[in-house]
Order: sequence, then structure tokens, then C-alpha cells
Amino acid sequence: MTGPVPHVGHLVRRFTGALSSAPPPAVDDVWAVGFLGDGEARLWWRMQAQDRRHSIDVARRFVAFVEDPPRSAVAAALLHDVGKIRSRLGTANRVAATVLGPRTERFRLYHDHERLGAEMLRDAGADPLTVALIDGTSTDAALASALRRADDI
Repeated sequence: MTGPVPHVGHLVRRFTGALSSAPPPAVDDVWAVGFLGDGEARLWWRMQAQDRRHSIDVARRFVAFVEDPPRSAVAAALLHDVGKIRSRLGTANRVAATVLGPRTERFRLYHDHERLGAEMLRDAGADPLTVALIDGTSTDAALASALRRADDI
């Protein structure tokens, strides 16, 4: 999922959504976990509530963009930000990390979330396509593009 810096509008929507710590509705949790293997689901549940809500939004857009996507690609949409759990940053510090860049160890972890998430998923036994879509090494350009587009809205 490497690529250009997200648009300001995307960042504003993410910030606004991050102000609530409410978990996703139970029906959304069930929908999301249905695409995840056991190891992937354990990681997904460790994500902050606002990240799980965002991941569901991204995955639903992704599914709308891609006709009959493979389960592992939907899992990538749901887990594209899973590496952010390593930084242990709350909303205010995430904003600071975005504005200031990788100036501290935790800010560096936040900025490196795609690589870290891919490592975590590889260790959890995720499908290679899931890992490749997250770390930006997928050879399926259509799926990678759809995932970026679903995340950047």
C-alpha cells in the first residue's frame, strides 16, 4: 500500500472518525471477521476501534470496486493499517506523527505501519496475497489499485 501521501480530505475524514472510540456495530464485526483467518482475526481485534471502523469502510468500498474479490484481498483491505498497533499512538499523537514526520521511535513505527503490518500478518499465517497487498509488493496491479483507491476516499 505504499504510494503518494493521502489527500488532505482523506486525512480530515480519518481524523474526524478517530474522535470516536465507539466500536463498529456488531453486524460489521461479524462481516469483517468472516473474511479473516484465525491469526488475522486476532490481529484485527487488537486494532483500535476507530481503525476497525475505518478498515470496514475501506473493505466495503474495495468489495464494491472489485467484482468477486478473493478472500485474501478483502482481508488486506481490512488489515491494511494493522501495523499501526505497534506504534501505540492515540489520535493526537497520530496527527503529530503525520505533521512532524518520523521524528521519534513511535512516530517511525507509525510511518512504517505497512511493512510492520505485513510482517505481523506473515507471522500470523496470512495468505501471501494479503501480505503483498499490504507491503506494496503485489503483482496484481488491479487489486493494489483498488485497495489504494478504497483507502484514499
